Amino acid sequence: MTTSTIVRAAAVQIAPVFESATATGDKVCQAISDAAAKGAQIVVFPETFVPYYPYFSFVLPPVTQGREHLKLYDYAPTVPGPITDAVAAQAKAHGIVVVLGVNERDRGSLYNTQLIFDETGRLALKRRKITPTYHERMIWGQGDASGLKIAETGIGRIGALACWEHYNPLARYALMAQHEQIHCSQFPGSLVGPIFAEQIEVTIRHHALESACFVINATGWLSDEQIDSVTADPGLQKALRGGCCTAIISPEGQHVVEPLREGEGMLIADLDMNLITKRKRMMDSVGHYARPELLSLRIDDRPAVPMFSDLPAVSSQSIQESDRDDAISTN
Repeated sequence: MTTSTIVRAAAVQIAPVFESATATGDKVCQAISDAAAKGAQIVVFPETFVPYYPYFSFVLPPVTQGREHLKLYDYAPTVPGPITDAVAAQAKAHGIVVVLGVNERDRGSLYNTQLIFDETGRLALKRRKITPTYHERMIWGQGDASGLKIAETGIGRIGALACWEHYNPLARYALMAQHEQIHCSQFPGSLVGPIFAEQIEVTIRHHALESACFVINATGWLSDEQIDSVTADPGLQKALRGGCCTAIISPEGQHVVEPLREGEGMLIADLDMNLITKRKRMMDSVGHYARPELLSLRIDDRPAVPMFSDLPAVSSQSIQESDRDDAISTN
């Protein structure tokens, strides 16, 4: 639970560096430093910002995606790894909470992963998007419910979901039931068009009202040159513009500061944590407004693994003792 009634937050709208994951990571570290210089205690980056969101998968047919998909494999960071180590070091150096989206490579698979580093640089949460959306299913594997948890930090209880996970009410409720105070949402940006920006705004404002928490939302940005590099088709390029709504929302569903809809930039706002109680006094979705005897959520938050054993673990010492006993009995 935060001990301060005011938390200064930063939401970053930023363009990746398509040609270098390291350079994109450097932009993240610089933005962390810039946010800290403005007094921010938490900074949020867009969905899978490192090395970049797979925009190619939205406009290219599957039969032509192989080369770009393999390139994403080459650039995608491991967790932990050099890029995440650098981000953790920045978080620790500046005493700031960092919420970063990455394409996580785990051997032969990629995942849409959200990372929360607390103010000590500790990786407080690593979670994977539970269901990639539409074209994304060609790119990423599925996450599991082991990541549907809040992170305890020095500024409060932090939750995170990516993009259309916000259209899964049970996923949102899982975080609400853990009493998140600051919700960090991440969207790709520069996608679909203006209607996507409108949908983002409706979605994050509704979650703020329903959860009675602050929402810090970050979307990405592509330059015209980057859009040209994804596709030269003017018709398809329209699908890579708009869709940006970097914003900070109060528990009363209001913008704390004007949203950012175009270009790179950073929003800074002070969050009055007392507004959480003010909102929950009226409507606490997981407290006095809940009816758990009628409606409740059951969650299987065990990590999904490809292999497990029903046999008890056997130590090397017990194996050696068994071999010795067999040898004695034989003699």
